[in-house]
Amino acid sequence: MVPATTLTPAIREEIARLGRADIMVGIPSFKNAATIGYVVRAAHAGLVQYFPDLKPVLVNSDAGSPDGTQRVVIETEPPDYVERILLVRPTNRLDRVTLTYPEIDGVGGKGAALRTIFEIAAALDVQALVVVDSDLRSIVPEWIELLAGPILKGGYDFVAPLYARYKYDGTITNTVTYPLTRALYGHRIRQPIGGDFGVSGDLVRHYLELDDWTDDISKFGIDIWMTTSALTAGFAVCQTRLGAKVHDPKDPGSDLGPMFRQVVGTILELAAAHPDAWLNIRGSHDVPAYGFERIIDPPPLEVNAIRLLDEFHEGSITVADTWRRTLARENADMVLELADEAGKAAEKASRTLGVGGEGGSGASAPTTIEMAEALGSFHFPDDLWARCIYDLIVATRRGDVETGPLVAALVPIYFGRVGSFVIENRHLTTSAAEERVERQAREFELLKPYLVERWRALDADGAGA
Repeated sequence: MVPATTLTPAIREEIARLGRADIMVGIPSFKNAATIGYVVRAAHAGLVQYFPDLKPVLVNSDAGSPDGTQRVVIETEPPDYVERILLVRPTNRLDRVTLTYPEIDGVGGKGAALRTIFEIAAALDVQALVVVDSDLRSIVPEWIELLAGPILKGGYDFVAPLYARYKYDGTITNTVTYPLTRALYGHRIRQPIGGDFGVSGDLVRHYLELDDWTDDISKFGIDIWMTTSALTAGFAVCQTRLGAKVHDPKDPGSDLGPMFRQVVGTILELAAAHPDAWLNIRGSHDVPAYGFERIIDPPPLEVNAIRLLDEFHEGSITVADTWRRTLARENADMVLELADEAGKAAEKASRTLGVGGEGGSGASAPTTIEMAEALGSFHFPDDLWARCIYDLIVATRRGDVETGPLVAALVPIYFGRVGSFVIENRHLTTSAAEERVERQAREFELLKPYLVERWRALDADGAGA
């Protein structure tokens, strides 16, 4: 379904006032008053420093924040401050627009915010759109050039970020979207849901013409939808080196459940809907990377590893029937055995460390490495995880379980997989742990014939006709 235009009369009036623009920075937000001022200053400085001859506009698409986020966008230092510190006087002054985005069919979220940004960019006929997260603490003016430069100077259409992230950060990326995008479509895009990206005007218009918009895409499914849609339509894709990403930290066991369901539900449905884009692809290739290589250590992130394994075990009690309906029999048996092992390991670790089933909280809580040590040698194999994800693609196509419950049932298995990664890499540096991520991605490629065989078996049975 192509959503009807989200532009309100007030937004259309603002577009008429602006007329047109060459380059646009979009910032989706919700309750980011503490950080968005810095993001706006950095974006403004980047536009002045690197694109002084282009007509720029900055658009903040907000969800109706009660903390004054939109006020901060407007009241951040005036333009002459940026020009004074950079000693550059641009040809055109920056227009800043902040608006409360309209929901799409009653659904709000990051995707709905970006849909409004896309429509404004298309209406202004921009050559390049740069989108950055509103909670960034590591953005510098150069990011604007790194994300827009490949479009304006190199003819690329989609610029994905290439970050240095702590080994326990970006677990949805590391365990699902990176290895699966790489294996399905043959492009090694390391951060396919990075949150900060560049898009050409042509690709923006393509996004607005697509008819596969869902409620999940209106939320956190937007990033993987954008990446996948660019790949399946043959647009020119590259990556850009942004250094470390420092933003609001998220513990995968407590913060990422809804995001996981929306992202993974979207990537599964796209794979099921576009088999012609991946069935005949074998192996993968590097994607061009723009920008100078950076050597930097991202900030650490504490993860409650005991909770992860405990949630995995709880899933074997509450959603085991769904696991057996969606996973191949041998895979379901192995997952259930691992879940039982995880429950025993979590119970033993809790006793050893003297904490409850939640793994403790506050200053006296055990550290990630203490929990990982207490959990012992629990290991979730790479090949089993890859087959589980492939089983879900097949199950999505069959349709006997709706995508929402299907992905919700995968969340505990994801927790088990992430818990295993934390335990396995507890003594490794972030750069050394990256090789484990690559090892898993290679396993997805090696096992792709398993997916293709199961998919073609459905064709032989006449399923999905």
